[in-house]
Amino acid sequence: MKKRTKNAKSAKKKRASKNGVDPALLDRLVQAAKAVRERAYAPYSKYKVGAAIATKKGTVFIGCNVENASFGATICAERGAIMQMVAEGERDPIACAVVTGDEEGASPCGICRQVLAELARDMPIVLVGLGSREGETGRVVQLADLLPLAFELKR
Repeated sequence: MKKRTKNAKSAKKKRASKNGVDPALLDRLVQAAKAVRERAYAPYSKYKVGAAIATKKGTVFIGCNVENASFGATICAERGAIMQMVAEGERDPIACAVVTGDEEGASPCGICRQVLAELARDMPIVLVGLGSREGETGRVVQLADLLPLAFELKR
């Protein structure tokens, strides 16, 4: 197990949520996303991503990116986690964590933002990067800030 560095500790502090989501839940999501990231199938880009989503019921769903030689068939980690959530009959995500090998963590792509917004107009998303020399870094952002004008069908 890697030794925690000062940046890892400060990343954990930055996960404290102002929107009612327990920081311990956000940490649990980060740990789940880190673990599933190791199982990503990324032979082309070598860019592994893990995601974990918590629902109102307290269930955690995980996903990792699965690449394909036909790049359009690639599935992102966030969408993989959402698909599992929906397949299990849940529809109320309350928080998400995304873990990458970047220095500062990476935001979900546009398609993933839209898919997340379909089921939750806003929720905290923890972005964690494992690529810093000082250790794990992270920050919490709001989905509504990442996708302020999400597409919505008027019914």
